[in-house]
Amino acid sequence: MLRNLPQLLLTAILFCSFTVSAHFQELIPSHDIVSTPSESRLSLSLKFTHPMSQGPLMNMARPVQFGVVGPEGRQDLLASLQPQSIRGAQTFNALYQIKRPGDYLFYVEPAPYWEPAEGKMIVHYTKVVVDAYGMEDNWDAEVGFPVEIVPLTRPFGLWTGNLFQGVVKRNGKPVPFAEVEVEWRNDGSVTPPADPYITQVVRADANGTFSYVMPKAGWWGFAALLEGKKTMKNPEGKEVAVERGGLIWVFTRDMK
Repeated sequence: MLRNLPQLLLTAILFCSFTVSAHFQELIPSHDIVSTPSESRLSLSLKFTHPMSQGPLMNMARPVQFGVVGPEGRQDLLASLQPQSIRGAQTFNALYQIKRPGDYLFYVEPAPYWEPAEGKMIVHYTKVVVDAYGMEDNWDAEVGFPVEIVPLTRPFGLWTGNLFQGVVKRNGKPVPFAEVEVEWRNDGSVTPPADPYITQVVRADANGTFSYVMPKAGWWGFAALLEGKKTMKNPEGKEVAVERGGLIWVFTRDMK
């Protein structure tokens, strides 16, 4: 048994290194703010990955929902999704033409993802807000997801170092002391010095409100991860736990 100890320790270390990076459903638009007509044709990228670690990419099945809440009401955009293959994993892209001033809340409900390493199904309800022509009329709108982060800070026009605040809700009600994971979408310029730097973790207060100061320019993902109250069948037909996450993406810029 003792002779196998080094191998067992190595296996444990490799397992921990694999699981320390958080899963994040990405929903990234080509522009977070549309100021001119030349920027009005948005490209949206949907990937399921570990953003700070720059991968690996997980294979995405076709989402259950994909749409936008904007000046023209709620629109179903599921038919606009185009599958892409990146390093053998399926991702999706979509194009959307902005026609009117206002705030556009894009959202996706991905198909449940089976994570055998954690023994659970994962569903990350994800959204991002794009402002068009400075209307700023609906940035705190709610999709109505089972788990959702409602921003208290306007989720665009943010400088590096700004404080972002949101409320974690489950079925429309704040979740006291919810845990929120935070990751920066790494562009390759940062190498985390240790595993705890990959995923930041904050706890909401008794009213479900959390706060985080973003220290670097780029896309930031906030993920409130709650254990589902109901189980779900995994691909083998076994009833397993479900992680339901509410995610929001925001973009920061350096002040120059």
